[in-house]
Amino acid sequence: MEWNFGLLLRQPLTREQADAFDHCDALADGAISYTLAPEDPGAHSHPADPAVLRELSCDIEAPTLLDAVAEAVQRIRLIDGLHAVGVTLPDTVTLDEAAQRSGHSEQALADLSQDPRFPEPESDEGTVLYSWEGVTAFLRDIGEPVPDVPQDLVIAEQALRLVDALDGSDIAPGTLRAFGLPPA
Repeated sequence: MEWNFGLLLRQPLTREQADAFDHCDALADGAISYTLAPEDPGAHSHPADPAVLRELSCDIEAPTLLDAVAEAVQRIRLIDGLHAVGVTLPDTVTLDEAAQRSGHSEQALADLSQDPRFPEPESDEGTVLYSWEGVTAFLRDIGEPVPDVPQDLVIAEQALRLVDALDGSDIAPGTLRAFGLPPA
């Protein structure tokens, strides 16, 4: 399954990191992309959105969202100074993505999408996308349980925060082992 998500960075890419990114074989497939601030921000009428500059757009093929995030993080760590600190999920989803996020099988959600109360697609050209909010509202209305946040996202977020907090820290290996973590 292909997963679409945003990977939040500690800080925006520098021009040097963008150049290294563009020349890294592990990132050459286009599955991870970035937005770089203009060289002369004053020459533009609208300033670049700092949030956009700190987010990588990822489309990664993997069995689960957690595997996809791990793959993206592993790839970007090849660029000096690039550190992921969070994950975002888009507001629009395919039926497959909605099934995975909601904990339903793809077939069950496909069957439910035939219900006239199921939300209309957000787009009808190319890949069919649905509002995640609309899908969850529909599922909850018919009594189907839907987690507030997918478990894979919770785990990825916590893991990235922990790695970020441990980066550069001087914690004794015995302390890390006491928490069940490998020594850094």
